[in-house]
Amino acid sequence: MYKYGQYCPIAKAVEILGDRWTLLIVRDMLTGTHHFNDLERGLPGISRALLSERLRRLQRMGLVEKINRPDQRQNTAYYLTEAGKELNTVINSLLIWGATWAFEEPAEEELDPVLLMWWIRGRVCTDQLPDRQIVVRFDFTGAKYESFWLLLSKKDVSICLTNPGFELDVLVTADLSAFFQIWLGRLTYHDALRTGKVEIDAIPALAKAFPTWFAYSLAAPAVRTAMV
Repeated sequence: MYKYGQYCPIAKAVEILGDRWTLLIVRDMLTGTHHFNDLERGLPGISRALLSERLRRLQRMGLVEKINRPDQRQNTAYYLTEAGKELNTVINSLLIWGATWAFEEPAEEELDPVLLMWWIRGRVCTDQLPDRQIVVRFDFTGAKYESFWLLLSKKDVSICLTNPGFELDVLVTADLSAFFQIWLGRLTYHDALRTGKVEIDAIPALAKAFPTWFAYSLAAPAVRTAMV
């Protein structure tokens, strides 16, 4: 942790929060991520050792508490303390500023399809799903050519990196950059359909319902507002 040697509340805050990854860890915890492996999946590029170090320091600073629950499948969880939760205002301010002044079309190196699928998995509106399992295949084109399968049901949502062997219900063929922008609010789903950046192959009822199955990014409203 870098020390600025200044008796200033801004300097003190930056000493705690200014290191790489720290605010993104807080961002993901504010949106409901509490387990180490889940935090790692949402932060591609961070090493497990660095994530451990950042979590330990956030605990020492009183922003995060570690809870052990032996009866749970993932028995260690991390939760923000009251001090940590108050960073919500900081994160929201950064979101609005970033959406207004720093958010343009994505660079190719920012287009990670695995991260996008992880985000999608976490924002499924299970109450909008049919009363059976739905299998969706995403074929991404453009910067990356990769396929993923999403298994959707009211009780569970799973991502498969290889064909799970179930009958396919919905095939989504999408330009990866376009789908990132749909997810983050820079492009509307219907405009992407109209311009051919996204194509849906399914029976009409499922094709019509498909966009209602996802809540999209929590950042999307701020991005849409900034573009007005």
